[in-house]
Amino acid sequence: MMDKPPAFGVARVSWAEAHAALRAIRTTVFVDEQRVPEALEWDGIDDACIQVLATAAGGDAIGTGRLLPDGHIGRMAVLEPWRGKGVGAALLRELIAAAREQGHARAELSAQTHAIGFYRRFGFEVIGEEYLEAGIPHRAMRLEL
Repeated sequence: MMDKPPAFGVARVSWAEAHAALRAIRTTVFVDEQRVPEALEWDGIDDACIQVLATAAGGDAIGTGRLLPDGHIGRMAVLEPWRGKGVGAALLRELIAAAREQGHARAELSAQTHAIGFYRRFGFEVIGEEYLEAGIPHRAMRLEL
C-alpha cells in the first residue's frame, strides 16, 4: 500500500497579512541554515511582490516564494521536514502562473547551483556564468512564458 502524500496547500498572500509566517520561513532557511546576512535577506521590496505561502493541513507555514514586479522569482524556501514532498514544485507552479497572469514574457530567477536540476524540470534554462550571492554559488535561469 502506498503512503498518502502529505497534505498541504499553496495560496497567494499579501506581505501585510502574512509577513510573520513568510519571515519565519525565510529566517529559518536563509539566515539560520544558509547563513545569509539579514541585511541581504530583507531587501525592502516584499510589499511590492506577489507572495506565495505553503501551509500544512494543520495550518503551519512550511514554504514560500515571491514574484517581483519585473518577473523575477525569488526567495523560494521550504522548511527542512517538508523538502522532497512536492512543496517547492507547488510554490514554483503558482509563481509561474502569477508571472503569466501579470503578462511577463519570461520568468527569471537566481538558482543556487544545487537546485538547478529542480528548476530545469519546469523548463528553466541556465543563462550566464556561475556567481556568488551571499557567498553561495548561483546561476541565472530563464523560462520563456
